[in-house]
Amino acid sequence: MSLISLTAPIGRAGAPLVVLGPSLGTSTILWDDVVPLLVDDYRVAAWDLPGHGAGPVAREPFTVADLADAVAAAVPDETFLYAGVSLGGATGLELALRHGSRLRGAAIVASGAVLGDPASWTDRAAQARAQSTSSLIVGSAQRWFAPESMARRPELSGRLLHALQDADDDSYARCCEALAAYDVRSSLGGIEVPVLAVWGAFDAVAPEAKAVEIAERVRDGRVQRIDDAGHLPPAEQPEAVAAVLRSFFASVSRGDV
Repeated sequence: MSLISLTAPIGRAGAPLVVLGPSLGTSTILWDDVVPLLVDDYRVAAWDLPGHGAGPVAREPFTVADLADAVAAAVPDETFLYAGVSLGGATGLELALRHGSRLRGAAIVASGAVLGDPASWTDRAAQARAQSTSSLIVGSAQRWFAPESMARRPELSGRLLHALQDADDDSYARCCEALAAYDVRSSLGGIEVPVLAVWGAFDAVAPEAKAVEIAERVRDGRVQRIDDAGHLPPAEQPEAVAAVLRSFFASVSRGDV
């Protein structure tokens, strides 16, 4: 059984395929307001992490590389464009490293070549197992959103926090343990596909330095800031994120990244 679930693509028939990846604790809901802004020119699919949204519950440990392999296996046998947030962005870097021939370009959003430190992820995994993901809601809300985001988009913010509450506790913990072992800094130079590293102006989890590190070390990289966003730019600023993605994807198609 696959680690992840992938939605059926929606959008213009025959258009290039875009695959969207989630952050830890969220689901395909994260991209709900971006998808309608892409479907005129792309076919768009999104995937869920193990035990999140429609994702199958994880029964065994897995790595971020395993998630990348699962995404590649779930996508039909064609090249595609990719955008992922946080853990979904880390998965995008592993996709570029392991399945670069399948990728036309990757937007790595609010993420990095390494995220946090192993001890903090191990501690969070233990908390999720002992106290459930409900115990993580307050801290996650503080990390996820820019100062005005929840007030500006209360309905979507609430749905995202409910997705965290509904996530399978052990699967969430296994995602944390995958992040504890994740570090591709020394491998970035091997990424040949075009990469856009996107960061939210208020993101303390994956600040500008993380995006710059990616863009400077891959062979074909650039950076882009999203104003008035924290760690979940697609939910906080969907119009800005869609515009950035459309520009990047178009430039990849023209070959001028």
